[in-house]
Amino acid sequence: MKTVLNILWLVLSGLWMAIAYVLFGILACVLIITIPFGIASFRIARYALWPFGRTIVRRSDAGFASALGNLVWLIFGGIWLALGHIVSGILLCITIIGIPLGVANFKMVPISLTPLGRQIVPIGGPYGTASQSRMPGRYL
Repeated sequence: MKTVLNILWLVLSGLWMAIAYVLFGILACVLIITIPFGIASFRIARYALWPFGRTIVRRSDAGFASALGNLVWLIFGGIWLALGHIVSGILLCITIIGIPLGVANFKMVPISLTPLGRQIVPIGGPYGTASQSRMPGRYL
């Protein structure tokens, strides 16, 4: 079922949202000081392409630097990306088939607003529960 939902997501919403994240990531990488935001944006773009079967958890070691970075992200790109998810979610919820995809769009709003200090983990894996907030490797 995850595969079917991911394919529908990719066609109806995921591709467009991933393109938005990639464009923001490219813009962030052009400005040298914001390269970490670009890297985070590229990771979220990959999640936006194929979200079902993965979830977002908070990192327990995220501190003031993540909060400050999230404020900068929110001002320059987070609001626009969140609006994209909200509009896409509303449009998908108009149809019965699109309701799960619309709900998934709404669930992506928090990470589009404050991505730093969070990580994307597989559901059901060793790091897929909310109690596990440290995973070696891919951090936002």
